[in-house]
Amino acid sequence: MTWVSDYKYTWYEKLAMNVIRSGGHLPDHVAFVMDGNRRYAKLEHIRKIDGHSRGFDKLNDCLRWCLDMGVKEVTTFAFSIENFKRSEEEVDDLLNLTREVFTRSLTHDYGVRVRIIGNLSLLPENLQYLMAQKMLETEKNNKLFLNFAFAYTSRDEITEAIEAILKQEDHVLEEQDINEHLLEQCLYTKLSTPPDLLFRTSGESRISDFLMWQLTYTVLYFAKIFWPATSLWHFLAGIFSYQRASVRLEPFKRKQNTGYEATRMNTLSLNRVQTFLKQLDIYRAEELSKLRNK
Repeated sequence: MTWVSDYKYTWYEKLAMNVIRSGGHLPDHVAFVMDGNRRYAKLEHIRKIDGHSRGFDKLNDCLRWCLDMGVKEVTTFAFSIENFKRSEEEVDDLLNLTREVFTRSLTHDYGVRVRIIGNLSLLPENLQYLMAQKMLETEKNNKLFLNFAFAYTSRDEITEAIEAILKQEDHVLEEQDINEHLLEQCLYTKLSTPPDLLFRTSGESRISDFLMWQLTYTVLYFAKIFWPATSLWHFLAGIFSYQRASVRLEPFKRKQNTGYEATRMNTLSLNRVQTFLKQLDIYRAEELSKLRNK
């Protein structure tokens, strides 16, 4: 099995996709909160883990839809740090399912690059290894970036970024170098653009500690359907919702992109920041290689 499904479109689904494509700007980056797997399982009278398994299968469909709609980046909230508070049996089942998912091949013809965003140190070593292996074997791909948020919360992400600054080697940075732009460059998502559209299922209208730093100008779409039951029509409705709102948001996005304090740094400060960020990149790359070589 692969991570991208071989979804067969009907003629009217193809027509709807063409209408949406011609109807306005499409999102470059879509974030998914895959909520409702357990309630779906209860509704269908199946085991919880089977509900989660169908949820991963639905992600495969969504990746197919995103590729075909020209979406360049997908971030999916697969496992929150808060999920560790569930029963030991359910957590073990979820981790075992994730191991199975990460042993699946990811056909390079699709050009998907996998990046894990989250606190990998909280995971079993064999799962750390599989995730590191998948990231490294796909790092040259660039058709679609898939950010897999696992053992993740925004609070943890921001805390880790602050700790990275506090633990800097050689004290490269000075107090005046620390600002919003620097902190953003220390986040797990430093290689990503902010999501254009957040698509959450199950009818819950909340963020659940997901990408809180990054969602300032993101269009939020809440679908009243459990994640495994999500259809192409729900996905296209989310895209249409984004198209309706994006025109109003574009001026604010442009203002954000030009308003970083980094543009007002002097040369010495910029050099210190660049040196620190380079050291951080090297450290994280080395840690990733260590995980694969365990």
